[in-house]
Parts: sequence; C-alpha cells; structure tokens
Amino acid sequence: MPSRYHVSKGSSKSLPSAKIPNRIWWILLGIIGLVVFGVVVSHNLYNNGLKPVSDSQANQIFTVKSGSSVKQIAGGLEDDHLIRSAWAFQLYAHSKELTDKFQTGTYALSPSQSSQEIVATLTRGKVATKLVTILPGRRIDQVRADMINAGFAPAAVDKALDPSNYTDLPVIAFKPTNVNTLEGLLWPDSYLKQPDTDPAVIIRESLVAMGQQLTPDVQASFASEGLTTYQGLIIASIVTQEVSKPTDQAQAAQVFLSRLSGGMMLGSDVTANYGAIAAGRAPDLNYDSPYNTLLHAGLPPTPISTVTASSLTAATHPSATSWLYFVAGDDGTTYFSKTLEEHQALADKYCHKLCGR
Repeated sequence: MPSRYHVSKGSSKSLPSAKIPNRIWWILLGIIGLVVFGVVVSHNLYNNGLKPVSDSQANQIFTVKSGSSVKQIAGGLEDDHLIRSAWAFQLYAHSKELTDKFQTGTYALSPSQSSQEIVATLTRGKVATKLVTILPGRRIDQVRADMINAGFAPAAVDKALDPSNYTDLPVIAFKPTNVNTLEGLLWPDSYLKQPDTDPAVIIRESLVAMGQQLTPDVQASFASEGLTTYQGLIIASIVTQEVSKPTDQAQAAQVFLSRLSGGMMLGSDVTANYGAIAAGRAPDLNYDSPYNTLLHAGLPPTPISTVTASSLTAATHPSATSWLYFVAGDDGTTYFSKTLEEHQALADKYCHKLCGR
C-alpha cells in the first residue's frame, strides 16, 4: 500500500529562515559600542586616578592607624589631597594583591607622588628595615621624608636635621654661619638602623663621611678655582642635578665655573626650580628667589641636594674645555656649545620634551 506521506526523489523543500530585523542589529551594535566605550572610559579614569595630584613636592605627614582597611586608607589619602581617586587606589592595591600589606605607622608623602609610589611606600614594611639610605641627589626635605618613611618619628627627624647638634664636627665649619640647614652636607650612603637607633646617629655618621670626602686636596682644588669648600659643594650639587654621566659632569662643571669667573649668570634650571620648591611651590623657572640663577648672578645661597662622588670629582677636576652652554637632549645626551646661537640650535634640534616644547 502506498505511503500516505511521499517525498519525491530529487525534490526538497527548505524551511524559510528567520530574518533578524535591522533594528535589532542596530540595537546590538549600540550595546556593544556602549560596552566598549564604558571600558575605555573606565580604563582612562583608572589611569588618570593613579597619576599625581599636582607638581607640588611639599611633604605631608600621613598616619596609617592600626586595623585600617584599604578603603579607609584610600579615603584618608583622598581627603588629604595626596591621591586623585580612592577608587583607583583601591583597585590598584587589589590588582597587585597588596591589600593586606599596608603597614601601620607615620609617613611623609607628597602630592607629586603617583598612587603606585604611595602604595609602595605604605607597604614597604618599616619593621624589616635594617638600613637607612641617604640617596644621591636628594634635597634635605626629601631626606627628611625618607627617614620618616624608614620608621623614625617626624619630631625626632626634625631635631636630628638641626645643624646646631653637630658643631663639634669639622664639616660644619665649612658652612657659613648665616646658613641654618644641612643641605648638601650629608654624604649619600646606607647606614645601619636598629630598632632603638636615634636618627641623629645616622645624620652624624653621614656628616662624618662627608668630612672624610672633603680632603685637603679637595679643599685645595676648590680654592684654586677661587671657591670656598662650601661653594664647591654648591657647584657639585648643581652638577649632580643637571647631568648624570661622569664625563659630562666634568664638562658641565667647567661650564658653570667658566660662567662664574666670567661674570655670567649660571642660568641653571635646577636651581630655579629648587627655589620654588623650597618656598612650597611647584617647580617654576620664573619664580624669583635667591636660588634662581636664571634671574640672579652668582651662586645660590646653599647646595641644592646631596652630591655624588662623580659630581664632587667633576667640581674639583673640571674638563679643560671652553664651553659656555649645554642642554640635555631628549635622547639622554648632553650637548655642549660655545655660543648662544649654537646652544639655541642644539636645543631646537635635540630638546623638545625636556624643554617643554
């Protein structure tokens, strides 16, 4: 008996496919676009939230209390205008699995630090600190912050940085009597710290070490340039900040010494910025202070940072060249010249980012 249902060979019927309306496609594309846009915006907000609050390098004391959560710490930092975003700070700490690494204690922090740098400071672990390092090229306010962040009480550090505590040390005799700071007199090195160490012990050790560096030969070399030992340290500190390569440092020292002996202004950006920072402002080449050698002739009143062995050697043994100008290029090379025209041409060619162009 023939089947009731019969499909002929060679013939087929396809079911009609369901067609998605264009309106649905546009909605889906819109949703995807919004998601992508949201991810991009969130990423930008996160990255911007981790950036420093400002250029101000003034230190603020911040205390992490026992039992504080990351949320509480982040909120306190944001309230004190030390970070841009508590949300970004917390997210970063979570992403690095550091939420349980924050250490109770008192810290010296700056609005010029990024959230990543602040997290690193707060999670470093003061109890485990065995050495306190005074770094090369650090201003005295930065040395103060480093010591506080190493676990010393702010009041004890401030007392330790008072020059009147060390009048028995020969190195203090190099300092003019009207100068009341140890700026530039501390020798950068690592010093042993015990739980009961007084910060004054470390400062004294650093001053003694500097005295050992300022040998009779070093003093005589400065004198041959018409400089006191303290003025020589001022030159060495400027060279430290301006140039990092030892060979370039000797040439930079020659430039400053030649300009000084020739009655020209030193024209150093780093001294101008130091004056602004010392006044509690952001770095500013136009800020008028005694340290602004773009505006005032002669040396600034004090050194502007700790020095290095190479910068001290450069200041005592400058190159036998006749440069009068130099510019640090974006490529890390220092370019020297004899005339203002050559200097400007080199700056136009090699210094864009560093020169703010």
